[in-house]
Amino acid sequence: MSHREYGKNRKPRRLLVTGGAGFIGANFVHYWSARYASDRLVILDALTYAGNRNNLRELEGRENFRFVQGNICDRHLVDILLKEEAIDTIAHFAAESHVDRSILGPAAFIETNVIGTFTLLEAFRQHWQSQQNPEEYRFLHVSTDEVYGSLGPDEPAFTETSPYAPNSPYSASKAGSDHLARAYFHTYGVPTLITNCSNNYGPYHFPEKLIPLMCINMLLGKPLPVYGDGQNIRDWLYVTDHCRALDAVIHGGKPGETYNIGGNNQVKNIDLVRTLCKIMDEMAPNLPVRPCEQLIVFVKDRPGHDRRYAIDATKIKTELGWMPSVTLEEGLRRTVEWYLKHEDWWKPLLSEEYQAYYRKVYA
Repeated sequence: MSHREYGKNRKPRRLLVTGGAGFIGANFVHYWSARYASDRLVILDALTYAGNRNNLRELEGRENFRFVQGNICDRHLVDILLKEEAIDTIAHFAAESHVDRSILGPAAFIETNVIGTFTLLEAFRQHWQSQQNPEEYRFLHVSTDEVYGSLGPDEPAFTETSPYAPNSPYSASKAGSDHLARAYFHTYGVPTLITNCSNNYGPYHFPEKLIPLMCINMLLGKPLPVYGDGQNIRDWLYVTDHCRALDAVIHGGKPGETYNIGGNNQVKNIDLVRTLCKIMDEMAPNLPVRPCEQLIVFVKDRPGHDRRYAIDATKIKTELGWMPSVTLEEGLRRTVEWYLKHEDWWKPLLSEEYQAYYRKVYA
């Protein structure tokens, strides 16, 4: 069965999307509402610094859309939503996700990523059991390739059976949540699905992450800080391709299984930044500094900085027919264009709190 066929002859789903006002979550909500207009989408988001209700502005007021501001650790609220909305699918994106912030303050990462995931799993287990364990129910846990640790230059890419070796408080908290999702399938039979993806990029990306940070700093004529020697390698996945993969996993994935989702785009950080500079030079007419490459500065490396990540996505390609469709060059162009057109979105995010965080990390 190809990925395109998963949407045929299906009953409408009723989804609870946690973290749906964040970067990947919001892109998923836009993707899903466009593809499956008859599905009910209930968004639960705490609207912390990286959650932005403006990410979902175009969907507000639609009949099948509901936004709820709240915390995934609030068991009472989660129970009410599962019952009231007759939820059959949880798409769990809500997470603290920035390595630098996890180094500065790890407690929030344990609270949201471990306790929050446990709260959702336990609520969903009881909800599922109260409905006599329906076969079509799904709990999708969206995770990261960082749980596998770091790769040497010549080591093969991570597969679903790679041992866990997290190196930051962030990746350790995500590893813990992965283990909980797996345990709930094996202990209780809860129909969980785990996905581990490589670095996402695209629209609605909070400006502390590498690609939006570089885009915005170029537009402002500010330095482009690159950690260490810039030789760290990441695999980059355009966010819409990730949403297509999650669609395939929800509809065709086997409960209890893990699926690695990668973009087949391994690039050194410094090469990625230089490519972005060239695209920005070409696409932005009124840059304060041109060429942008002269803004690159190397800064003190992040503690415990993983050298290389790479995803082997053979399993999801073989079993579910998914492959990335957007090349890195095309995805970066789309992303730069989005930031050029949406200054009204990113300018308000550069708050004093953000500036203070930025100085602390890159000073």
